[in-house]
Amino acid sequence: MTATLDRTATPEAPEPTVRLSLAPDGVRAGRLDGAWWPRSRDLLLELPFLAAELDRRWGRVTRITVNPAQWPAVPRRIPVAGHTVRAGWFTVEQDEHVISVSSYTLHRLDLLVVPPPTDAVGAARLMSRAADPANTLTASALIAAETGVGAAEREVRTGFLPSAATPADSPGEAGRRADVARVRAAAWPVPAEQAGRPGPDASLV
Repeated sequence: MTATLDRTATPEAPEPTVRLSLAPDGVRAGRLDGAWWPRSRDLLLELPFLAAELDRRWGRVTRITVNPAQWPAVPRRIPVAGHTVRAGWFTVEQDEHVISVSSYTLHRLDLLVVPPPTDAVGAARLMSRAADPANTLTASALIAAETGVGAAEREVRTGFLPSAATPADSPGEAGRRADVARVRAAAWPVPAEQAGRPGPDASLV
């Protein structure tokens, strides 16, 4: 059983629904706490909608971590409704298909990230399995079971650019997007409640 959380769109400023599935309340989650199906791999564009929904239902989101293998750019700070979310990455410690979301209460959700191009039927299966308390598979194992394609083969087939969060020998689209993200992030004001706090953990750099 899964719970799909949809934001209400207003006529003045319609917003896309948040395609999110979480493990049932009061039940010990399985290997994952649920799944998120973003519409693109642009964290600056996608994260505000996810954070706004989780802020309302779970607790204010303060930090996320991702694996840069699946994200063209990982800015250090991402503005969301009313505050700023710190972002970091792990290249080895974190499954490339997981986004870890932390709240001010120090709770954490590990969500499978359904690849944006996934068809609706496949996405529904992945979201249901990831939110199932009986699930014992990792996010990458669930993706491989659904697509029949392993990580190495998928990289060859899609030609996915390496993330700009990691050093690159030659410039490319990922690098250009990262430069834009860094310029935008540098201009974002830090909310008063975060002023004076230590910067991102060194482990997230």
